[in-house]
Amino acid sequence: MARAAGVTLPKLPWHLVNIWWDFEKPTPHFNSLAVDVTIDRDVHDSYNLYISPCGLGKMNGQQFYGGLQSNINGWANATNHTRVHPGKGAIFSRWSSDKTTPIGLDHVRVAGPDCLVESAGYEGEFASVRRPFAWTKGPYTWQIVKAQTEIAANRTNAWFTCQVRDASGTTFPVGSLRFEGDDFTFWARNSAFVEVYSTSKIPRSGIPKVNVTFGWPRINGQPAALKRASAYYPSKTGPAAPDCAVAKADGPNVRVEVGPIFQREEQQRRHELPIAP
Repeated sequence: MARAAGVTLPKLPWHLVNIWWDFEKPTPHFNSLAVDVTIDRDVHDSYNLYISPCGLGKMNGQQFYGGLQSNINGWANATNHTRVHPGKGAIFSRWSSDKTTPIGLDHVRVAGPDCLVESAGYEGEFASVRRPFAWTKGPYTWQIVKAQTEIAANRTNAWFTCQVRDASGTTFPVGSLRFEGDDFTFWARNSAFVEVYSTSKIPRSGIPKVNVTFGWPRINGQPAALKRASAYYPSKTGPAAPDCAVAKADGPNVRVEVGPIFQREEQQRRHELPIAP
């Protein structure tokens, strides 16, 4: 990990960059979100790299997030809370409605016996499913799709399934989360981020050199009508990070280049991304 002279690094996790797409309006009758992501080289699992095509999404105000990690970790199952670290994988998580009320694993369905789960409150009350997935360089699509609805305790809920599609078109199921409601409206934004994080296996990760390209978000199968796109590089909050990433417009896509630490001019901490279809 390169380090500029005199730079004091903040505590992990580091959001190296946050990308925001602002849409023209919310989407009613929300059924699916899909974002393509292309990784230009393999990233070794000696790093803790989190590539999130959905760093924050909201449906009926309920917040969720997910993506690809070079080191997933979590509980083996609902009864065995021993933390395990199987390596690369994909994740799908949601917070409780107020982030303070425990949500529980009854909001989680696994896609296979190798899935990991977690429900905790150390970053706001959340529930999560994670599954090993040996991603490498290449294009992928991270997506969530509305599955079945159910009625429990006189309330209607809906399950959304997360899956990752690779270049061959093969779809890899990650798991499902339950959301309160039946008919959902997706808010008028989507975010993505690239993060370096901490685990008990690797408490202090280095920063890998990598280029990550995020595609135009698709909602209900269609490219979202876009008002603007922008980048933000947190330095004090959000969470704070050393300056080592640059986001650039690349046609309809956003390309994030991650490399050595440098000194960013403060007026460039937020900037527009003039992407075009």
